[in-house]
Amino acid sequence: MEPAYTSTKPSNSCFRKWPILWPMLISSGGEESYQTEDEQANAVDTISSPRADQAVEKMSLRRKLPSIVDIKKCIPPSCFKSSTPLSVYYMIRDFLIIVFLYILIEMTWQHLPYAVQLLVTPAYWLLQGTMLMAVFVVGHDAGHGSFSTSEMVNTICGNICHTIVCCPYYMWKLSHRNHHKHTGNIDKDEVFYPVREKDNTHTHMAPGFGLGIGWFLYLAHGYRHRVVQHFNPLDPMFHSHVINCTISLGCLICWWMLLARATESCGWTALCYHYLLPELIFGTYLVIITFLHHHSEGVPWYGDSVWNNVRGQLSTVDRSYGWCHYLIHNIGTHQIHHLFPKIPHYHLEAATESFRKAYPELVVVRNENILMAFYRMFQKFDRQSNIADNTLVHVYQ
Repeated sequence: MEPAYTSTKPSNSCFRKWPILWPMLISSGGEESYQTEDEQANAVDTISSPRADQAVEKMSLRRKLPSIVDIKKCIPPSCFKSSTPLSVYYMIRDFLIIVFLYILIEMTWQHLPYAVQLLVTPAYWLLQGTMLMAVFVVGHDAGHGSFSTSEMVNTICGNICHTIVCCPYYMWKLSHRNHHKHTGNIDKDEVFYPVREKDNTHTHMAPGFGLGIGWFLYLAHGYRHRVVQHFNPLDPMFHSHVINCTISLGCLICWWMLLARATESCGWTALCYHYLLPELIFGTYLVIITFLHHHSEGVPWYGDSVWNNVRGQLSTVDRSYGWCHYLIHNIGTHQIHHLFPKIPHYHLEAATESFRKAYPELVVVRNENILMAFYRMFQKFDRQSNIADNTLVHVYQ
């Protein structure tokens, strides 16, 4: 049959030994298991199957790509070095900005008329949601091991950052690792992948994936037919990391108890105003950014028989997020992040500049209005993401 091408082009007694056990708990089976660059270089970087060759060439895509080692050679070695003090600085800075915005808005309620407050409040929600996104990105660095060379520091700071935004750190770290291992793979990626006819059990999709609400639904259930329950330490994806996942769940429970106490003291209105609405904006940020990282016209998705590591990681998109690009720690520079997840966020721009100079033909960058791009690509995704079972390469047009 001719292949299809779619282009529609621990126990209480243990705590007495805490100094010994803590490093064991946070590192047992928990370090990111990305392939080394040498292992990735030895992987297949070209498509050797005639059937796969035909699929790639018909879509006008490159068969021959540089190895991950070749690409690494063009990146300054300093870009791969994380600094714990600098990472902690960014984390503390983000939290201080959140506190400052809270104090400032409380002062405006005392000194500004109500009519002015109606204009100031949406800006406050947007800024607080932006800073929650920044905190999440710092925790995301910790999950990749690029926050610090110490796994203990990564785990502590990652749990702090992700707990504040109601994300179970260790569970999401593991599912996100799965995404990095299979980026752009139709059959194995984690979210926003095209769905084959045999797996298509959904006929309708919420507008914009439900935005912030959609993010929390994903944490609870996963995406479409690939179910993962991020709040369940016993989910099959986490079976080798139950202790670490339980610690992250315990952090969340403690945080929810603090929020409940704050609600008793200040009321539901204050909780919604200062936390829940900014939290929804943070979730909206995450949906939009994650989707646009991996979707644009001409950016391919590959079936498992055609996919390889470099090909998948290069199927990502660099975008600028304008006024908030640096506030959210350059996460829009996504190609180099996927190629080398160990590069901390404060080196992404420098590494990206070197990569673009060395391999301009591999660069995928889109300079366009983010909200317009999201609306346009969601419409195309909604119409074109259901694909035939024998599809090898899928490109949105």
